[in-house]
Amino acid sequence: MTAALARLRPVRRTRRTSARRRESLTALGMATPAVVLLIVFVVVPLVLTFALAFTDARLVSPTPARFVGLRNFTRLFEDPVFFKSLRNTVYFTAVVVPLQAGLALVLALLVNAKVRGVNFVRTVYFLPVVTSMVVVSLLWTFLYRQDGLVNHVISALTLGHVEGRDWLGDPATAMPAIILMSVWQGVGFHMIIWLAGLQTIPAELYEAADLDGATRWHRFRHVTWPGLRATRTFVLVTITIQAFGLFTQINVMTEGGPLDSTTTVVYQAVRTGYEQQQTAYAAAISLVFFVLVLTVSLVQRFLTREKD
Repeated sequence: MTAALARLRPVRRTRRTSARRRESLTALGMATPAVVLLIVFVVVPLVLTFALAFTDARLVSPTPARFVGLRNFTRLFEDPVFFKSLRNTVYFTAVVVPLQAGLALVLALLVNAKVRGVNFVRTVYFLPVVTSMVVVSLLWTFLYRQDGLVNHVISALTLGHVEGRDWLGDPATAMPAIILMSVWQGVGFHMIIWLAGLQTIPAELYEAADLDGATRWHRFRHVTWPGLRATRTFVLVTITIQAFGLFTQINVMTEGGPLDSTTTVVYQAVRTGYEQQQTAYAAAISLVFFVLVLTVSLVQRFLTREKD
């Protein structure tokens, strides 16, 4: 009996090894497509951007690219358009992040109640999210025109005493107009994220708060808000990254104007790389932008981390 068991042990060990090998090959096969896409669309472009930023490469040029050191970065930090685009990007982000996150949270709290018709309300708020940003931008471009619906509504509400303006043609109102449209388009998505976080908070905590006589504000402050810690981090980081990457609205609605009042870092990089064919300079802009977004995201993640 002992001898038979001794002969079976190597067989079992071999079978376990074969099973582990099959599992490893299966896992590798399932992960390979994602890894390939990550390398092709993230790692390779990042390496090429870093390499091109130190050359004089152009999109179409008969001469090969030459190494120029830090010349592109020197030019970048002396470029007034870059600092203006950076200021516009920071302004857009500083307004959109708290406004969109806060409004989405308020909407999530309102639709979290179990009442009739709440699913219809959720769908209505989510519809702009599934609509193409290009389509939304074109729609709001017509709304903001001198003879558009916005000015007609203002004229009707004021009985004709206030005349409309060219919202996208005025440097003072172009960026606020884009901010309003961007918040309207994106608030539904983050409302759903907040709503998912709200539904993970145990109902027992609210019952205990009610027994203690807590008001709605105290329930929100001491139960809801702490329970949304992970959701809060995700929402803030995603809105920040999206805000820094502002491009489509600018490209469709204003093309950076008027007077570069809506030019952003991403739009300047694309315009420089493709329209002006200055690939190396565009790569330098993109590299600085990458470092900026990474730094802001890390700081934001640090500030919203879970404290022991």
